[in-house]
Amino acid sequence: MNFGSVISAAGVAGLLSFCFLAAAIGSDYWYIIEVDKDSYAQSEDLSSHSGLWTIYEGKNASSHFIHSFLADTTNYTESERHMLNLHKVIVVLLPLNLVLLVFGWICGLVSSLARSKALLSGTATYFLLCSVLTLSGVSVYITYSQQALEELEHLIGGEQLAHVHVSFGWSLGVAWLAFGLQTTTGLLLLLASRMTYLDHADMHSPATDSLT
Repeated sequence: MNFGSVISAAGVAGLLSFCFLAAAIGSDYWYIIEVDKDSYAQSEDLSSHSGLWTIYEGKNASSHFIHSFLADTTNYTESERHMLNLHKVIVVLLPLNLVLLVFGWICGLVSSLARSKALLSGTATYFLLCSVLTLSGVSVYITYSQQALEELEHLIGGEQLAHVHVSFGWSLGVAWLAFGLQTTTGLLLLLASRMTYLDHADMHSPATDSLT
Protein backbone atom coordinates (compact mmCIF):
# COMPACT_ATOMS: atom_id res chain seq x y z
CA MET A 1 0.00 0.00 0.00
CA ASN A 2 1.52 3.31 -1.09
CA PHE A 3 0.84 6.92 -0.14
CA GLY A 4 -1.34 7.59 -3.20
CA SER A 5 -3.70 4.69 -2.58
CA VAL A 6 -4.11 5.62 1.10
CA ILE A 7 -4.90 9.24 0.22
CA SER A 8 -7.32 8.16 -2.52
CA ALA A 9 -9.14 5.85 -0.10
CA ALA A 10 -9.30 8.63 2.49
CA GLY A 11 -10.70 11.05 -0.10
CA VAL A 12 -13.39 8.61 -1.21
CA ALA A 13 -14.34 7.80 2.40
CA GLY A 14 -14.52 11.51 3.26
CA LEU A 15 -16.71 12.27 0.25
CA LEU A 16 -19.02 9.33 0.97
CA SER A 17 -19.32 10.37 4.62
CA PHE A 18 -20.54 13.80 3.49
CA CYS A 19 -23.04 12.24 1.05
CA PHE A 20 -24.38 9.78 3.62
CA LEU A 21 -24.75 12.44 6.32
CA ALA A 22 -26.49 14.79 3.86
CA ALA A 23 -28.85 11.97 2.85
CA ALA A 24 -29.61 11.19 6.50
CA ILE A 25 -30.30 14.82 7.39
CA GLY A 26 -32.51 15.37 4.33
CA SER A 27 -34.55 12.16 4.67
CA ASP A 28 -37.60 11.57 6.83
CA TYR A 29 -37.20 8.01 8.09
CA TRP A 30 -35.32 8.48 11.33
CA TYR A 31 -38.21 7.19 13.43
CA ILE A 32 -41.14 5.00 12.38
CA ILE A 33 -44.38 4.35 14.27
CA GLU A 34 -46.64 1.57 13.00
CA VAL A 35 -49.99 0.71 14.55
CA ASP A 36 -51.19 -2.89 14.61
CA LYS A 37 -53.75 -3.35 11.82
CA ASP A 38 -55.62 -6.02 13.78
CA SER A 39 -56.23 -3.62 16.67
CA TYR A 40 -57.27 -0.48 14.80
CA ALA A 41 -59.32 -0.32 11.62
CA GLN A 42 -57.73 3.00 10.70
CA SER A 43 -54.19 1.98 11.59
CA GLU A 44 -52.79 3.54 8.41
CA ASP A 45 -54.06 6.93 9.56
CA LEU A 46 -52.36 6.51 12.94
CA SER A 47 -48.97 5.37 11.66
CA SER A 48 -46.23 7.91 11.06
CA HIS A 49 -42.60 8.43 10.18
CA SER A 50 -40.43 11.40 11.00
CA GLY A 51 -37.24 13.19 10.09
CA LEU A 52 -35.27 15.76 12.03
CA TRP A 53 -37.70 18.59 11.30
CA THR A 54 -40.93 17.02 10.03
CA ILE A 55 -43.42 14.36 11.08
CA TYR A 56 -45.53 12.62 8.41
CA GLU A 57 -48.77 11.08 9.62
CA GLY A 58 -51.32 8.79 7.99
CA LYS A 59 -51.50 7.17 4.57
CA ASN A 60 -51.81 10.61 2.97
CA ALA A 61 -48.54 11.64 4.68
CA SER A 62 -49.80 14.91 6.07
CA SER A 63 -46.78 16.74 7.45
CA HIS A 64 -46.21 18.66 10.68
CA PHE A 65 -43.12 20.81 11.17
CA ILE A 66 -41.33 20.56 14.51
CA HIS A 67 -40.97 24.16 15.74
CA SER A 68 -38.39 23.58 18.47
CA PHE A 69 -36.95 27.11 18.29
CA LEU A 70 -40.23 28.98 17.83
CA ALA A 71 -42.40 26.96 20.19
CA ASP A 72 -44.03 28.73 23.14
CA THR A 73 -42.94 26.61 26.10
CA THR A 74 -44.98 28.49 28.71
CA ASN A 75 -47.43 25.63 29.25
CA TYR A 76 -44.93 22.85 28.65
CA THR A 77 -43.85 20.42 31.34
CA GLU A 78 -40.21 20.14 32.36
CA SER A 79 -39.93 16.89 30.41
CA GLU A 80 -41.34 18.48 27.26
CA ARG A 81 -38.92 21.42 27.55
CA HIS A 82 -36.05 18.98 27.93
CA MET A 83 -37.14 17.17 24.77
CA LEU A 84 -37.26 20.45 22.86
CA ASN A 85 -33.75 21.30 24.04
CA LEU A 86 -32.54 17.91 22.84
CA HIS A 87 -34.15 18.54 19.47
CA LYS A 88 -32.43 21.92 19.21
CA VAL A 89 -29.07 20.26 19.78
CA ILE A 90 -29.75 17.69 17.05
CA VAL A 91 -30.88 20.14 14.35
CA VAL A 92 -27.87 22.37 15.00
CA LEU A 93 -25.16 19.76 15.53
CA LEU A 94 -25.69 17.51 12.51
CA PRO A 95 -26.08 20.23 9.81
CA LEU A 96 -23.10 22.09 11.32
CA ASN A 97 -21.06 18.92 11.07
CA LEU A 98 -22.05 18.64 7.41
CA VAL A 99 -20.52 22.06 6.76
CA LEU A 100 -17.39 21.14 8.71
CA LEU A 101 -16.91 18.07 6.52
CA VAL A 102 -16.62 20.28 3.44
CA PHE A 103 -13.75 22.21 5.02
CA GLY A 104 -12.19 18.95 6.18
CA TRP A 105 -12.21 17.53 2.66
CA ILE A 106 -10.56 20.70 1.32
CA CYS A 107 -7.92 20.57 4.05
CA GLY A 108 -7.30 16.90 3.25
CA LEU A 109 -6.75 17.74 -0.42
CA VAL A 110 -4.28 20.53 0.39
CA SER A 111 -2.36 18.47 2.96
CA SER A 112 -2.10 15.48 0.62
CA LEU A 113 -0.72 17.64 -2.19
CA ALA A 114 1.78 19.22 0.20
CA ARG A 115 2.63 15.81 1.69
CA SER A 116 3.00 17.54 5.04
CA LYS A 117 3.01 15.34 8.12
CA ALA A 118 1.70 18.17 10.31
CA LEU A 119 -1.13 19.06 7.94
CA LEU A 120 -2.11 15.41 7.43
CA SER A 121 -2.12 14.80 11.20
CA GLY A 122 -4.18 17.94 11.78
CA THR A 123 -6.71 17.00 9.10
CA ALA A 124 -6.94 13.47 10.49
CA THR A 125 -7.70 14.88 13.95
CA TYR A 126 -10.26 17.21 12.35
CA PHE A 127 -12.12 14.27 10.76
CA LEU A 128 -12.02 12.29 13.98
CA LEU A 129 -13.58 15.28 15.78
CA CYS A 130 -16.26 15.41 13.07
CA SER A 131 -16.97 11.74 13.73
CA VAL A 132 -17.38 12.55 17.42
CA LEU A 133 -19.89 15.28 16.52
CA THR A 134 -21.84 12.85 14.33
CA LEU A 135 -21.80 10.25 17.10
CA SER A 136 -22.98 12.88 19.59
CA GLY A 137 -25.82 14.00 17.31
CA VAL A 138 -27.01 10.44 16.71
CA SER A 139 -26.76 9.60 20.41
CA VAL A 140 -28.76 12.68 21.36
CA TYR A 141 -31.40 11.72 18.78
CA ILE A 142 -31.71 8.24 20.29
CA THR A 143 -32.13 9.78 23.75
CA TYR A 144 -34.69 12.22 22.35
CA SER A 145 -36.65 9.38 20.73
CA GLN A 146 -36.66 7.30 23.90
CA GLN A 147 -38.03 10.21 25.90
CA ALA A 148 -40.68 10.84 23.23
CA LEU A 149 -41.72 7.19 23.55
CA GLU A 150 -41.95 7.55 27.33
CA GLU A 151 -44.15 10.63 26.88
CA LEU A 152 -46.37 8.70 24.47
CA GLU A 153 -46.67 5.84 26.95
CA HIS A 154 -47.61 8.33 29.65
CA LEU A 155 -50.35 9.82 27.45
CA ILE A 156 -51.99 6.69 26.03
CA GLY A 157 -50.98 4.09 28.59
CA GLY A 158 -48.83 0.98 28.32
CA GLU A 159 -51.74 -1.23 27.25
CA GLN A 160 -52.47 0.87 24.17
CA LEU A 161 -48.78 1.17 23.41
CA ALA A 162 -48.56 -2.61 23.14
CA HIS A 163 -50.33 -2.32 19.77
CA VAL A 164 -47.87 0.29 18.53
CA HIS A 165 -44.56 -0.75 16.95
CA VAL A 166 -41.80 1.83 17.03
CA SER A 167 -38.42 1.51 15.34
CA PHE A 168 -35.56 3.56 13.99
CA GLY A 169 -35.59 3.96 10.22
CA TRP A 170 -32.95 3.73 7.53
CA SER A 171 -32.06 7.42 7.93
CA LEU A 172 -30.46 6.67 11.30
CA GLY A 173 -28.58 3.75 9.75
CA VAL A 174 -27.19 6.03 7.05
CA ALA A 175 -26.05 8.47 9.75
CA TRP A 176 -24.20 5.61 11.46
CA LEU A 177 -22.50 4.83 8.14
CA ALA A 178 -21.42 8.47 7.88
CA PHE A 179 -19.91 8.21 11.36
CA GLY A 180 -17.98 5.08 10.39
CA LEU A 181 -16.68 6.66 7.19
CA GLN A 182 -15.55 9.80 9.02
CA THR A 183 -13.63 7.66 11.48
CA THR A 184 -12.12 5.67 8.61
CA THR A 185 -11.07 8.89 6.86
CA GLY A 186 -9.32 10.14 9.99
CA LEU A 187 -7.46 6.85 10.50
CA LEU A 188 -6.38 6.70 6.86
CA LEU A 189 -5.04 10.24 7.05
CA LEU A 190 -3.11 9.31 10.18
CA LEU A 191 -1.64 6.40 8.25
CA ALA A 192 -0.71 8.74 5.39
CA SER A 193 0.91 11.09 7.90
CA ARG A 194 2.94 8.19 9.31
CA MET A 195 4.00 7.14 5.80
CA THR A 196 5.12 10.71 5.05
CA TYR A 197 7.16 10.78 8.24
CA LEU A 198 8.85 7.48 7.40
CA ASP A 199 9.61 8.66 3.86
CA HIS A 200 11.29 11.81 5.20
CA ALA A 201 13.18 9.77 7.80
CA ASP A 202 14.49 7.41 5.11
CA MET A 203 15.58 10.34 2.95
CA HIS A 204 17.64 11.83 5.78
CA SER A 205 18.97 8.61 7.27
CA PRO A 206 22.77 8.14 7.56
CA ALA A 207 22.66 5.25 5.10
CA THR A 208 21.04 7.46 2.50
CA ASP A 209 23.48 10.30 3.15
CA SER A 210 26.45 7.98 2.68
CA LEU A 211 25.25 7.08 -0.79
CA THR A 212 25.07 10.73 -1.90
